[in-house]
Amino acid sequence: MEFADVVRRRRMVRDYDPDRPVPAEVRERLLEHAIRAPSAGFSQGWAFLVLESPEERDRFWAATTDGGAPDRWLTRMRRAPLLIVPLSNKSAYLDRYAEPDKGWTDRDEARWSVPYWDVDAGMAALLILLTAVDEGLGACFFGIPGDRGTAFRAAFGIPGEFRPVGCLSIGYAGAEDPRSPSLRRGRRGVEEVVHRGTW
Repeated sequence: MEFADVVRRRRMVRDYDPDRPVPAEVRERLLEHAIRAPSAGFSQGWAFLVLESPEERDRFWAATTDGGAPDRWLTRMRRAPLLIVPLSNKSAYLDRYAEPDKGWTDRDEARWSVPYWDVDAGMAALLILLTAVDEGLGACFFGIPGDRGTAFRAAFGIPGEFRPVGCLSIGYAGAEDPRSPSLRRGRRGVEEVVHRGTW
């Protein structure tokens, strides 16, 4: 598929065919492309939790939801045969920029104008989304509720220095995949968001 087509076709898919698993070789391409994302100082302070078995996925949903009856969104999302959780590691960046070639002598977080550890993990997630389109898959990036973070980390034994930046559900699109009502807003055009030379 041409790259322009991949970008144009990329959208968030919220329903999956539960009977079509993601082939292992495709899963590995998703991950291999993710680690090609840029990272500040080539810190590569990311990790990816891959959940494929029904038990792993059920444990994810149990840890990240309130346990009540699932609504329509959750019912459809739970059909995804593959979940990938990108995690960021701030310490990897603070350590990297305290190395001699970077010129800082300490790990002072105040020097960072934005949390590049999260930005870079987000770029890796975007490469997974684009690769999914290229492979004929659907995918959706969604957040893990802040109040469920501790339960999620405990459920999977995630070390303290890693923080989830969201989750990607991945699979073949299902029959009940509705268009998001948010799309009614329309996509903002280049002329609305680009400022050339000055604001």
